[in-house]
Amino acid sequence: MSPVEIHEGDSPVILGLPHTGTFLPDEIMARLNPRGQVLADTDWHIHRLYDGLLPGATTVRATFHRYVIDANRGLDDASLYPGQNTTGLVPVTDFDGQPIWITEPDADDIAERKARFYAPYHAALQAQIDRVRARHGVAILYDCHSIRSHIPFLFDGILPDFNIGTNSGASCDPRIEAATFDACAASGRSHVLNGRFKGGWTTRHYGQPGQGVHVIQMELAQSSHLTTETPPFAYDEAKARELRVTLARILNDLAALSAELKV
Repeated sequence: MSPVEIHEGDSPVILGLPHTGTFLPDEIMARLNPRGQVLADTDWHIHRLYDGLLPGATTVRATFHRYVIDANRGLDDASLYPGQNTTGLVPVTDFDGQPIWITEPDADDIAERKARFYAPYHAALQAQIDRVRARHGVAILYDCHSIRSHIPFLFDGILPDFNIGTNSGASCDPRIEAATFDACAASGRSHVLNGRFKGGWTTRHYGQPGQGVHVIQMELAQSSHLTTETPPFAYDEAKARELRVTLARILNDLAALSAELKV
């Protein structure tokens, strides 16, 4: 299986999907313990949730699971949130802080995964950013994520439905941040800007608004579109239908803004 799926569109908006993949090579799956094999930390059904919301959007989707290697972490494995619990480039625990491996990956394993999975995903993402920016004079990368709404190991309390991350405003033009926030507020759902999730490595690395590349991360609470946040992590059609209205507004508003953002 290819490590990345790409759909080229003619919109200025690119959807990044680093955590929806569930593929693990057999030899890697066999090294996960029973808890790890549940793949609980998947961004369940996010590619389905966003499908068709913005005609012409480009999508770049990792097909491999984040337990193979996390495409939203830096190669140096530096913590995105120093002083807070998190998971690394190749996670050794799940989001509850529990071990997931029978045999943890060693340095050789990690080097092989960087080359086989991580590098192709980011090469594809960079290529699409370059292509879209060349065509439109600007590229807007909207990084699509989700997470369980209650994970005491990572954060206190219940997560808002919409968690917008812009690296504290550094990764995109303020108009992109404002349009996204306003659409979330208009939905009447809980929302926060640069709260517990300020944007992962993708947001921080690619977001160069002065160079015409704007990046924003959306972390959705999975309670907003799943029947349950435990196995089998089923997609809830009714919840998703309502949520898609707001997500479509966000993406279409960002596409409309692109003409104002050309450098």
